[in-house]
Amino acid sequence: MKILAFGIAREIIGSAMIEIQLAENATVTDLKFLLMNQYPRLNQLNSLLIAVNMEYAQPHQILQDCDEIALIPPVSGG
Repeated sequence: MKILAFGIAREIIGSAMIEIQLAENATVTDLKFLLMNQYPRLNQLNSLLIAVNMEYAQPHQILQDCDEIALIPPVSGG
């Protein structure tokens, strides 16, 4: 499964794109748990949204191998 990372999430992960393996019927919550364990600095973010196929995902949403997943960290602006 390919995951795109943006902003500070990309800096923490060290790449704009990573590939990971998830169990069949894994949810967004499962993905977030795996990422937080692999990249502990992600836990320091105020929020980390996950988009699946260009729409914000719900925690219970089941992921498919063909899904386009994006990590969206908090955005600051002015």
